[in-house]
Amino acid sequence: MNFKSISFYLSLFCFPISLLAFINILYASYFDYFLSIDTYFAALITSLVLGLALLYYGKNSKKNINFVEQLILIVVAYFLTALLISVPFYLSNYQVSFLNSIFESISGLTGTGFSIFKDIKYLDPTLVLWRSSSQWIGGLFFLFFLIIIFSNKSFNFKMTNLTYAGDNNFNSENNIKDNLLRIFIIYSVLSIIILSLLNLSGIRLFNSLNMSMTLVSGGGFLPTDSLSKIISTNLQKTIFIFSLIISMLNFYLLFNLFNRNILIKEHKEDLYLIFLSSIFCLLIYFNNYDGLDIILSVISSLSNSGLTLMKSDNNLSLYFLLITIVGGSLISNSSGIKLTRFYILLKITSLEIIKLVSPNSIINKTIFNTDKKISEDNIKISFLIFISFFLSLFILSSLLVVDNIGFEKSFKLSILTLTNTVNSEIFNMQNLNFSNLLTSSKISLILFMIIGKIELISIFLIFKKILLKD
Repeated sequence: MNFKSISFYLSLFCFPISLLAFINILYASYFDYFLSIDTYFAALITSLVLGLALLYYGKNSKKNINFVEQLILIVVAYFLTALLISVPFYLSNYQVSFLNSIFESISGLTGTGFSIFKDIKYLDPTLVLWRSSSQWIGGLFFLFFLIIIFSNKSFNFKMTNLTYAGDNNFNSENNIKDNLLRIFIIYSVLSIIILSLLNLSGIRLFNSLNMSMTLVSGGGFLPTDSLSKIISTNLQKTIFIFSLIISMLNFYLLFNLFNRNILIKEHKEDLYLIFLSSIFCLLIYFNNYDGLDIILSVISSLSNSGLTLMKSDNNLSLYFLLITIVGGSLISNSSGIKLTRFYILLKITSLEIIKLVSPNSIINKTIFNTDKKISEDNIKISFLIFISFFLSLFILSSLLVVDNIGFEKSFKLSILTLTNTVNSEIFNMQNLNFSNLLTSSKISLILFMIIGKIELISIFLIFKKILLKD
């Protein structure tokens, strides 16, 4: 195991936390929120010291890590950054336990949006900003992870040939530093654009700032108790919809848009997502809901944000849960199984049926009607992801049922956890109080929020590496 190289990369995840802590210190100083400013100094010093220590340990490393070591890096990075982000929660004046602090941090980093806090509007504004910042940094880190993994030559069989990745240099292992910098710039620019549009639409600056970080990352944290208290006009709803579409679509599409090098025919996955969203909206339209509210709820479900202005019954909540399982683009901040994998499973199944009925038929094994072929490896990995998702769903549901949450709530909560989606009113789960859950339930949710983000198959590969040492 290349511990020095892993240590070097871990140090790079500590310094952004220092920057966020510094920004919160400036914010608290400017607006005279000195109630808990010392907690952000603690987060700043802790992240800086730890980052420098890890950097010193790994400074002479070769910087080359294999695929499984990258997966280990991702898992450790989640827990490490969660530990650093939890400092202001734990040291705040709200008597938050260590476990609850970690729970809130992991929920933010994975973009899930579960919260142990009630009455968000009464929280210290700096702590509200810190919650939103954890989502923003989590979304950025996840895009970093995707690019690092997809740039690995040993990962070529896992879907990279199914999703357009821009120019060859962008998907190059040798150009990874430049790729990460470009992602950071695009991600930051998108955040600023969303912030500006929200503020210009009439949403006050503080709410606009927090919501811009929530929307660009596909997260679920709100700066107040209800989305209806933030947006009301059709213009504001439209901005929300387009912002969530950004988090749902292929990030390479956004990159190409910024570089004016867009080829729609190379992004048919995104076109299929838009088409699928339209179908879902039409199916709900006849239930007497406002059109924009429906679109917002559908896009929010596909992007695994879960933000909504709708109040649904049990039947409709199950429908939206199914949409969240689908998820967005393979290379995006969304979770779920992902549309591409569903497409592969459905197409291969239909092709096998055709072969049984008409053995001499000419079979077209392409994806999204392009020249990209569906290889046997891609089929295998799609089935593995599908099976691992429902295996995770079964395990988590069983653990929560044992903790006396109830079968229906356990099942719904498990889906929301594995798809990193906030438990809003659209799923008829808004009354669940996370702070009152048993310790075992909180630990289970923490672990499976991470599993939902990086997928269970990644955990299997890590254990295979550690236990079998192949």
